[in-house]
This record gives sequence, C-alpha cells and structure tokens, in this order.
Amino acid sequence: MRTKVAIIGAGPAGLLLGQLLRLYGIDNVILERQTGEYVLSRIRAGLLEEGTVALLDEAGAGARAHDEGLVHHGIELAFGGARHRIDMHASTGKTVMIYGQTEVTLDLMNARKAAGLTTVYQAVDVTPHDFDTDHPRVTYVKDGVSHEIECDFIVGCDGFHGVSRASVKPSAIQTYERIYPFGWLGILSDTPPVSPELIYSNHARGFALCTMRSTRRSRYYVQCALDDDIAQWPDERFWDELKRRIDQQAADELVTGPSIEKSIAPLRSFVAEPMRFGRMFLAGDASHIVPPTGAKGLNLAASDVHYLSHAFREYYDEKSSAGIDAYSAKALARVWKAVRFSWWMTSMLHKFPDEGEFGARIQLAELDYVVNSKAASASLSENYVGLPF
Repeated sequence: MRTKVAIIGAGPAGLLLGQLLRLYGIDNVILERQTGEYVLSRIRAGLLEEGTVALLDEAGAGARAHDEGLVHHGIELAFGGARHRIDMHASTGKTVMIYGQTEVTLDLMNARKAAGLTTVYQAVDVTPHDFDTDHPRVTYVKDGVSHEIECDFIVGCDGFHGVSRASVKPSAIQTYERIYPFGWLGILSDTPPVSPELIYSNHARGFALCTMRSTRRSRYYVQCALDDDIAQWPDERFWDELKRRIDQQAADELVTGPSIEKSIAPLRSFVAEPMRFGRMFLAGDASHIVPPTGAKGLNLAASDVHYLSHAFREYYDEKSSAGIDAYSAKALARVWKAVRFSWWMTSMLHKFPDEGEFGARIQLAELDYVVNSKAASASLSENYVGLPF
C-alpha cells in the first residue's frame, strides 16, 4: 500500500488528524492495534476548549457536540467549607464545553467512515521503519498476513505506551517526568450532576472533583493512594468519602446511584522532546501526559494536530518544509505551558503526604488569593479555557 501519511493510533488525535488531512487533499491511512469497540470503551476526558471544538467543526465532526455538549462559563473552587466561583467567560470571553472523549472519538470515526477512508483495526506488530530517510514505511500484521505501507510521513498518535516513541533511539530523545504520589479514583453514574459547573475541592482528607458527561450522567473523583485496590471501594464507601470532601450544600444535594464504571488512574507529568524524528512525528499522549486536574490532555492532542495538519498542508500545497521543521518547537512551547498549568492546579488542590500542615496552609493561602484577586482569577481562566494556538 502507498499513502502520503501513515497514522499510528485511532484515538481522537489520529482520527482528527486524518479528517483534517482529508480536507486538505492529503491521503492517509490509520493503523490501530485494538478494535474500534475497544477504543470507544475507554473512559477518558470530557472537557473541550473552544479551539478543540473549532477543529472538530473544521473536520466536519462537531455537529453533535454543539447539540449535546454543555457549555460552561466558569468553575467553582471549594476550600474551607465554602465554594467560590471563577467566572472564566468574564475574564477571557471564552467558554469550555463538556462533551466526553468517547463521543468525540465516535463522531470522528463516523466522519471517517462516511468519507470512505481507510482505518485498519486489529493491526498487530505495527512497526515504523526508515523514518530517518526519505522513504519511511510501516509494517503490520492483520489476520496473520504481513503488510507494508510506503509513505511520505509517519505520525505516532498511539499514546504513552505506543510503539512510535519506543522506536526512536534513546540517544535522540529526552524525557522529563514527575510521578505524583497519589491517584484518582473515579466513578461514572447515571445521576444528575450535583452542580451545573465543575467543583474542584481542596480538603484535608484529599482532593475531590465533581464533574459530568451530560445533564443525566455524572463523573466524580476522589484522591486516593497509588496502591489502593478498587475492590476496597464499593459504591457506598465512595459516596460517603466524596460527601466528606465537598461543601455541605453539595453533600446535601448530591444524588447517588450505582456506578457504571469505576477505575483508579495514576497521575503523572511527562514530556518527550523533540516531537519530530526525521519523517516521523509524535502527537498527543505519545509525546506528553498531564495530570487531568487542568483538563488539558485531549486539548493538547488537538493543538498538536492543528500545528501538524497545517504543516503538512504547507508541505504539499506550497512545497515548503518550514511548517514541519517548526512543528516540534511550536507544539512544545504550548505543551510546556499546559504542563505548568496542570502541575500548578494539581499542587494547589491535592493533599501531598510529605508537605504536612505547612504545605496545606500554603495551598489555602494560594486558593484564597486566586479567588479574591482579579489578576490571579484571570490567569487561571486564561489557561483553563486554553491558550491560543
């Protein structure tokens, strides 16, 4: 098979890139190790920046998000037993949208299918080759048969554990990482959200987050130990713990119900740079991971795709390599700002076992400053709604 761009990974980053390239007349093929059903079963982020929504619109996959997504103008920070609203729209003129990553992926899958584009699911032993030459290729096995794709470029959108970054010589890549000493225990329930906007709660027992996927489906999280066992968290224990960590009004109004999904996720900050290796590029989680506190993971993947799709269009339409040459530096400049913001939100809101009472008082002082300073509130808002591409 021959194509212009071979994309490894059929998550939202790979699918969005494929749709944008198609609009620009650039042939592409997507290879995915899992089944489509498995990809759609992964419960992930649910908050979209305006820039991400605009990219979905450009890709022809934004209609359902506008119909079903929930537009939010602010968030609430809870500490000291009270909630304080941050009006992000007032500071920035921008909003965010609650719309699940699973739904984004489904919309992009449907758009790709309608366009008749090739996605190879259950492609095993996917391996990029010769990306440091002018003739890169990707090999894979499907149903026991070996295949090869010749291409101009390879894009790794295959996540933190994917083969793309692992194929790079260790001497050619630098990684930066911080592992946080806790995780998030999250549940999904078919219950109405406790608040029309997200509640981020700093509490002596640990962080809690109240969010949602729709007006009828809620997503809740509590900070937990990294070695916690999900079997030790029946629904009743989770709801009791959540009520302890949120303000009294929210606890009184919380509607509980059986969980339909429950999981524990570790938190880490991770950046691999550069994001280009000859004719292979990394995008999304293949290059960077952020703790979910800042709601940046999916949105960073979208901004990577924005830069890269424009770079490819410039390469094919204008015969210029300026865009692909600048991709890594341009994407990483935005990535590191989002990494900083996600680290800051995480540091301000979670209980750190080694920082004691002094650290807890510093957090409360920081939160008090943020909610009472127009400048500090505006800074949080500017980063939360998404820095410009």
